[in-house]
Amino acid sequence: MDLSKIKMVVSDMDGTLLNSDHKVSDQFFDLFKQLNSQGITFVAASGRQYNSIIDKLAPIKNDIVVIAENGGFAKKQETELLVTPLEGHHVQDILKTLNTIPNIHPVLCGKHEAYLTGKSEEFVSKLAEYYTEFKIIDDLSAFNSEVIKIAIYHFESSEQHIYPYVKHYEGDLKVKVSGENWLDISNINAHKGYALTKLMESYNLKSDEVMVFGDYNNDLEMLALSDYGFAMENAHPNVKKAAKYTTLSNDDNGVEHILKLLIK
Repeated sequence: MDLSKIKMVVSDMDGTLLNSDHKVSDQFFDLFKQLNSQGITFVAASGRQYNSIIDKLAPIKNDIVVIAENGGFAKKQETELLVTPLEGHHVQDILKTLNTIPNIHPVLCGKHEAYLTGKSEEFVSKLAEYYTEFKIIDDLSAFNSEVIKIAIYHFESSEQHIYPYVKHYEGDLKVKVSGENWLDISNINAHKGYALTKLMESYNLKSDEVMVFGDYNNDLEMLALSDYGFAMENAHPNVKKAAKYTTLSNDDNGVEHILKLLIK
């Protein structure tokens, strides 16, 4: 691999940069300082809420670009780079469908806050790991503000227990199994690949100047944009098949293992 042209590193968070305890390693922050001094831009690209990503990367928050909500929202410092919301009629139609699915927990995701009903205390506790800012409301269908994404959680498997009910939205909307328990529905252009494409255009970058790390299906589009796309050892089979390269697991510092190769 000739990594001499790399000017941007893009990494997913959960299952990729974060270990199984949802933490970023001290080693990463040390490597970031060196990469930053070399003029390499770091982009955190996640299905998480913007505030949650910033919370995880607080020491470097002013020096990174954030792609949040699976590409529906992108921001650098106080500058919004991209906002791609769902249309209101889609939100209402999706909620009607979700009402027919047992044992799920839907969340309306705005730019800065998430909204849920709070019917399950267990789920509210789980949500706090991914959404640091959220409100409990009585009726999701009565919510009438901007929605970037609808995230749906199932305690066993999103792929088995949610996807079959909502796959008919594919084509008109972006439907992504974004983790073992999460599935996201968003605007057709609200995905990490679209957001990264806009960033690459803004920074005037080519595919051999960008390095990408991912582990789940919501990373597929952005992995395809890079000549140096890495699937984590713990990645979904679809991601391992699509990525050009593989690295160690998230618990074995797979991202850091490759980033060391960029240090001059």
